[in-house]
Amino acid sequence: MSQLSSPIKVAVFGAGGQMGIAVCKAVVADSQLQLTKALDPRLAGIDLGHATSILDTGIVVDGQREAITHGEVDVAIDFTEASACFENALYCANAGIHMVIGTTGLSDSQIDQLRSAFEDSEANCLIAPNFAIGAILMMKFSEMAARFFDSAEVVELHHNRKVDAPSGTALATASRIANATGVNFEADPTKKELDGARGHRYQGGVNIHSLRVAGMVAHQEVIFGTTGQTLTIRHDSYDRTSFMPGVIMAVKAIFDLDGLVIGLDSIVDGILG
Repeated sequence: MSQLSSPIKVAVFGAGGQMGIAVCKAVVADSQLQLTKALDPRLAGIDLGHATSILDTGIVVDGQREAITHGEVDVAIDFTEASACFENALYCANAGIHMVIGTTGLSDSQIDQLRSAFEDSEANCLIAPNFAIGAILMMKFSEMAARFFDSAEVVELHHNRKVDAPSGTALATASRIANATGVNFEADPTKKELDGARGHRYQGGVNIHSLRVAGMVAHQEVIFGTTGQTLTIRHDSYDRTSFMPGVIMAVKAIFDLDGLVIGLDSIVDGILG
């Protein structure tokens, strides 16, 4: 489906949350987009400017997903929590509204159901564990490096209000490393440990460690090792604005996708050529 003429009409779920506020500001700041709906049940009936300091939109926050309709909204963006996001996405698929999802914690079963729903819909859906372009490149570089090393560990660090662990980015990174090698890394020799000391033992011998620390936003490093050397690939998001270029890129590209797509890779690959 080709991109609609500008402005692209956008709705934001969870508009009063920290990510929701950042998304609303990014949409309002882009001349090719128009924020037409803000949804947050905690702030229903309140002017968006009063609730979030995003002034002069004239938007009153709605509390129910049913407030958005096809034609009034082209693309909905969701950075809420998994159960609400899943229901929001099913609604949008049935309504023919494109979705850009940054919510993590969706189960494989939920993603399979959404894939089926958007296959039967006129709308598309993009789900990305991370919208920071640097994080996408970190995963790509890690996938490239994996076959040259004998071991790998992923350490992800997030703020202490994040509800899921490991992060979606860490799981995606570990999966890409394991699939890139095609063989297991050397066996973990640890015989005695405190529960969880070696992190989450993922496929292919890649361990994932999760830290939840006040003052952080989103950070990850991948440590590779082989004889006589190590390689560390690290990405840091110090502010939620780091995710916004990727979100806006996804909104503008969603019309040319097909059904449900995981990750920003295809969009970034198109830019890289």
